[in-house]
Amino acid sequence: MHVDDRALWSIGEVARKTGLSVKLIRHWSDMGLVPPAWRTAAGYRAYDAGSLARLGLARTLRDLGLGLAAIRGVLDRERTLAEVAAVHVDALEAQIRTLRSQQAVLRSATRRETTAEGLAFMNRTARLSAAERRTIIHEFVTRTVADLDVPTYRRELLAATPELPDNPTDKQVDAWIELSELVTDPALNSGMRRMAQYAAEHAPGEHDDTTLRDARQVTDDWAERVNTAIREGIAPDSPAADLVVAAIVAAWIPTQARTLSEVRTDGAPARRLLLEQLEVASDRHVERYWQLLCTINGQPARPSMAGVGDWLKTALRVNPEPGARADQLGELYDAGADAWEPAGLLDACERVLYAVSSVVSVVDPSLFDRPTPCADWDVRTLLNHLVWENLLWSGLANGVPRSDVTADHLGDNHVEAFHAAAQSARAAFRRPGMLDQRYGPAPGRRLVEQLVIEMLAHGWDLAKAIGHPRDLVPDLAESALPVVREIYGGLPRSAGGSFALPQPVPQNATALDRLAAFLGRTVT
Repeated sequence: MHVDDRALWSIGEVARKTGLSVKLIRHWSDMGLVPPAWRTAAGYRAYDAGSLARLGLARTLRDLGLGLAAIRGVLDRERTLAEVAAVHVDALEAQIRTLRSQQAVLRSATRRETTAEGLAFMNRTARLSAAERRTIIHEFVTRTVADLDVPTYRRELLAATPELPDNPTDKQVDAWIELSELVTDPALNSGMRRMAQYAAEHAPGEHDDTTLRDARQVTDDWAERVNTAIREGIAPDSPAADLVVAAIVAAWIPTQARTLSEVRTDGAPARRLLLEQLEVASDRHVERYWQLLCTINGQPARPSMAGVGDWLKTALRVNPEPGARADQLGELYDAGADAWEPAGLLDACERVLYAVSSVVSVVDPSLFDRPTPCADWDVRTLLNHLVWENLLWSGLANGVPRSDVTADHLGDNHVEAFHAAAQSARAAFRRPGMLDQRYGPAPGRRLVEQLVIEMLAHGWDLAKAIGHPRDLVPDLAESALPVVREIYGGLPRSAGGSFALPQPVPQNATALDRLAAFLGRTVT
């Protein structure tokens, strides 16, 4: 728009030129922001090119959110535009942080089952300053370990304070809200206190960086060994787990100079102490505390140790000293009565494979994602395991152990995959002399017996998952139940073990229902 510096315009003309309302221009004029350049004899306002320039700048500053006082300071040249802009930028950033915090709290509320009181707590918590957040953690640590001789542990706790960034993500705000709730939970206080007391009793005083580094390294080492065992399908309550435990104990003993006085080799005292340490250290509330701190501070959290810790604790309970489970099974296998004579055992295997095959054959791929009685397994995963069990035991029978438990053994045709694996098991078990050949502590017939039990249990799982009649080969289930109780009755039924606690069954339960319930399945 070309503006004539000598021209004068009425307030209506200025309104048309600028797009501002007459009312707003009059208001700004009355306030002295944009005074008229002239008044006519009749008292009407007239504005010149300078007035239009002031109006344009005032409008821009208003659109940017500046208040009238700040706009007046710029127009009257009391403050430079850069000075006002800098102040306003700071104000806007503070406002944006507040709005983002409010947004994150509301988003968190949509993801949680919360009450009005809970929402108010979340809002107050999200608004805390960095100093207030540090104070919360400091007070928590103080009341947890203040009177114990664990200076290194205390310093680590105090140093790990939550530092929310200026623009936290929803995840970080969620983590801070959860952490502020967690530090008021008596269970967290109890878990951290128990760890600190154990350290004060067994290794008080200062710990140098080398000691801490060695402790972290041995933890990473045993976690990787356990993860490898899990990937290879080694159950913690099997004899094979003892070799993993032995390697872990051998690497752990040199780090225990302040704790072990006379124990320098793997044995019952060393394993008992390692189990004791794991039970103290494996607190899910404490682990969650450190995970939340890492999330808040934008740092990668260590992988959860719950799964590997449960595995190792179970393996230590089953093998409280080297070779304990193998010796136990050796005695059982030699003294225990066989459920079936050799010829009857092969017939039992044939019948149960046929029965399970009939269930596998009616599974439509549309059912693959259905849950099963096996925790965290869907139907496809269970089918894959059924195939794997046949490959596992036939491999052992042939002297070629397999460790590809995590591989996909189904391919595009789960029925054909099961038939092929079952056929390999039949062929391996019918090899001359196999039933009497020794495989570690067990004669070959016990391998066949194990596959029969696995097919009975997991065949029941599959039948229940797809709604198929689950009373498979009832006479075999009846004869297998005493064997199952004999072999597995003494195993720990805890997290990490192969089986949950035995479950109740109705009076009219079938033999296979009773077998499944003994192995921790819920029978309904």
